[in-house]
Amino acid sequence: MALMENKAALAKAAKDLVARWYEVKGVWSDAQSQEFENVYLLQFEQDVRAALGAMDHMSQVLQRIEYDCE
Repeated sequence: MALMENKAALAKAAKDLVARWYEVKGVWSDAQSQEFENVYLLQFEQDVRAALGAMDHMSQVLQRIEYDCE
């Protein structure tokens, strides 16, 4: 199902972004980088987790709809 493929793509993209961030942190470790992490990346991770949970819920709803329509 396309929804679950998109969920997997989102999870992978988020994981890749976090991995790249840790690479960048190795060379950019000042107050600005800490602020960037606190303001943007921590919120981003929370938002992605919420989106992935919502996608799971949507998948369940769509499965019920499909079952009811058979």
